[in-house]
Amino acid sequence: MTRRQIHLAAHFPGVNNTTVWTDPSAGSQIDFSSFEYFARTAERGFFDYLFLAEGLRLREHRGQLHDLDVAGRPNTLAILTALAAVTEHIGLVGTLNTTFNEPYELARQLGALDLLSNGRAGWNAVTSSDAFHGANFRRGGYLDHADRYVRASEFAALSKALWSSWRDDAIVADAETGAFLRDDAIERVRHESRLFDVDAVFDVPRSPQGRPVIVQAGDSPDGRDFATEHADVIFSLHTEFADAQQFYRDVKGRLAAHGRDEDSLKILPAATFVLGDTADEARERSREIALAQVRPQTAITYLEQIWNRDLSGYDPEGPLPDVEPDTGVETAQGFAGRHAAIRARVGQLREQAAAENLSIRELVIRLTAKHTFVGTPEHVASEIDRYVQERATDGFTVVGHVTPHGLDEFADRVVPLLQERGSYRRSYDDGATLHDLLGLPPVLTPAVR
Repeated sequence: MTRRQIHLAAHFPGVNNTTVWTDPSAGSQIDFSSFEYFARTAERGFFDYLFLAEGLRLREHRGQLHDLDVAGRPNTLAILTALAAVTEHIGLVGTLNTTFNEPYELARQLGALDLLSNGRAGWNAVTSSDAFHGANFRRGGYLDHADRYVRASEFAALSKALWSSWRDDAIVADAETGAFLRDDAIERVRHESRLFDVDAVFDVPRSPQGRPVIVQAGDSPDGRDFATEHADVIFSLHTEFADAQQFYRDVKGRLAAHGRDEDSLKILPAATFVLGDTADEARERSREIALAQVRPQTAITYLEQIWNRDLSGYDPEGPLPDVEPDTGVETAQGFAGRHAAIRARVGQLREQAAAENLSIRELVIRLTAKHTFVGTPEHVASEIDRYVQERATDGFTVVGHVTPHGLDEFADRVVPLLQERGSYRRSYDDGATLHDLLGLPPVLTPAVR
């Protein structure tokens, strides 16, 4: 029986407490040399694509910058464009917001990256409706939460229409007749709704893969619907085996309604890893890394965001706060549901801490720093293969904990074992686009108009 092939994405660290910037081996998260090293490592490991997350605003807590985590990152498109020049095969995927960008301009930027990289670009389409991020764009919370996926869906459909508006054979460049384009080379794109009013003739020709790959990370019912209609890849958080299988079945089961088959959408959850020569060594390394990821103040900050009150007087190595959360005025319009939800969440955390005898810091480690795969390289390779062969995932988005060397061990010690199993490529095909690497169906050429 033919083995299902594993697809891997490489997540560049540097946007949350997963990244241990205090590690002696950690490098810069802004120097281009770090991005280049990481990309070359991922390409050496034959990964499908490199993935950049995005932060539209520096994180704040209680009115102060939250600098316990890495802060600051250059513009996503600038990084990916530079990486296109120093890599040859690996895909280049960036997170870009559908709420605060405009379809024509973003489609143009991504289309240009796709063209210049010979069909290796991808877009992780995300949404936002909160005023905190919106303040950077002079929009505040202008978009109702219920409309975020309405806008995202129209944004994606418009972008795809723009990318497909050029025929593959649009350019004739006939010196004898003086014609550079066919008469019907480009189709005008018109779209009018309450959210967008676009009348455009796109100015970027089609790339070798037709359009950038679309990645999506939402997990709500609206997010899943958006993914099954528009996305090529889902970046999910479902990593427990049974939960991952259930998510896989649910999402893949929605594809038929959009005329799609199982292979037209890949599911690549985020996965952290810790390796050791023995299982005990790996577990001890995992413990040490988790303690570095969740320092004492990070643990207190995490709970303060749930309790909505100052908890600085509590010992992070001690029990959970006995004080009740500040949920606002319970009877005020719109607050009753939030009040009940926060109290329920606090109750769940207290039950978990009591049942497992966990301190504040230990609980936050359980919630935010539990590593997906911990063990010998053989064990990790076996588990990754099991998830894919038994249809829990199509692969993983691998997240290291240091910049830029977080992928080294995986590429050197796990990838060869996946190759030995016959589940992972040993080379890139010449000229393969990101669609090709992911095993996605080709983007259809627009019909002759």
